[in-house]
Amino acid sequence: MEQSVPVVELKGITKRFPGIVANDDISLELRKGEIHALLGENGAGKSTLMSILFGLYQPDEGEIRVNGKQVKIDGAGKAIELGIGMVHQHFKLVQPFTVAENIVLGVEPVRGLSIHLKQANERVRELSARYGLKVDPLVKVEDITVGMQQRVEILKTLYRGAEILIFDEPTAVLTVQEIQELMQILRQLAGEGKSIILITHKLKEIMEVSDRVTIIRRGKVVGSVRTAETNESQLAEMMVGRRVSFQLEKEKREPGPVVLEVEGLTVAGGERGTHAVDEVSLTIRAGEILGLAGVDGNGQHELVEALTGLRPALSGKIALNGTDITRLPTRARIEAGISSIPEDRQKHGLVLDFTLSENMILGTSERNRFFPGGFLNEKEIDTYAKKLVEEFDVRSAGVQSRARSLSGGNQQKAIIARELERHPQLLVAVQPTRGLDIGAIEFVHERLMQARSEGKAILLISYELDELYKLSDRIQVISGGRIMGEVNPELDEDDDKIGLMMAGQASKDQGGGAA
Repeated sequence: MEQSVPVVELKGITKRFPGIVANDDISLELRKGEIHALLGENGAGKSTLMSILFGLYQPDEGEIRVNGKQVKIDGAGKAIELGIGMVHQHFKLVQPFTVAENIVLGVEPVRGLSIHLKQANERVRELSARYGLKVDPLVKVEDITVGMQQRVEILKTLYRGAEILIFDEPTAVLTVQEIQELMQILRQLAGEGKSIILITHKLKEIMEVSDRVTIIRRGKVVGSVRTAETNESQLAEMMVGRRVSFQLEKEKREPGPVVLEVEGLTVAGGERGTHAVDEVSLTIRAGEILGLAGVDGNGQHELVEALTGLRPALSGKIALNGTDITRLPTRARIEAGISSIPEDRQKHGLVLDFTLSENMILGTSERNRFFPGGFLNEKEIDTYAKKLVEEFDVRSAGVQSRARSLSGGNQQKAIIARELERHPQLLVAVQPTRGLDIGAIEFVHERLMQARSEGKAILLISYELDELYKLSDRIQVISGGRIMGEVNPELDEDDDKIGLMMAGQASKDQGGGAA
């Protein structure tokens, strides 16, 4: 690896926001052909630091050098001009546009007065083939998977000539197979001489693909190590400042009575007139976690919307504690005892322009406490929010700060705090640890186990097989809107078996909704 002048040097970078120092005298070097991982807890300042490098924020102190020269990056345009590209955690694509139209947006090739789309398509095909991305330039973005959309974002940076690529939590929404494919793409990019900064919470990925790791805690660098000279336990301890347990105590217990019973549920939403959920039956008992495994886009989203009242059932029945709730509106289901942690925290979990306090009481049934006489009791709401923020370690500039000012992981912790504090009968948890650091994941897992011990019924939908094995009492696999079979995680930890069911091959001993 080249050891002369770093391609990027950050020296003494400090960035302050009201009530918080996001980056505190941070220095970092990136070398040519290197994959440099940036590791830290939620809210540690990683994304802020990279937003400064990409020109989205300006540092209050410090300097940036690119290829040995001091530069002022006063916007994304300047970053791109310097050969820096960023693949954001939340993709910035125009859904109705084609892949090629998204990639060339803003730098379109022209012929006369019109856009030369043929040239754009050919260039995208050429880049896609060179880096093994397998992207069709003519398909619309709204018709491709999340993993493929990420490849479009990568191609956007390469099309603009990026030599330095920043990846912000790139695997947060990918399946197991897509993560492996992305790791291969990162290696190939580095092999071609690209320099990569990888922001991730996933220690396994850091160990697999990075050359060096810089660890940030509460805005400060606490260490920088060669990946080959460390291990997951050491990295976790540096990240959170204490030893982290990778084991989870799962109390053996007999589940109680049936809390959720779904019979023959069919829900619209599939392509070309098919059903997104097709005659699904399942049960969950009190004190039980049912894990639902499957590749994203196989009916999980529509199933959750049907359970929470956001999407009507075409046929079938949903019962909560023996009461038919199939036709009840969302509000009535919340009051009946259903809480949910949604897949997309920004679209469906929070009102981003509301304060943290206001978000903590969304959907609450305690109207007399928070809305006496129809007016907001702001003092009581703030007291309640502060209690949850402290208990769930939601890091912010205070409960009056806007939800959009929180890091993604702290937004997630705020939602989990709100939903668990309702003491639900049924908790529908979709990707509850998406984008969380190892310390926060440990905390959320413990909270889910606590809810299980308290007799809550939990439907856990996750694309992390390790998480499903760790937490679930039973795992069912969904493919094409149908339940393919069931696995006992204590007796049958078999990725290949689950993988075949994910691909649509029904298990010979498929148990459907057997309790």
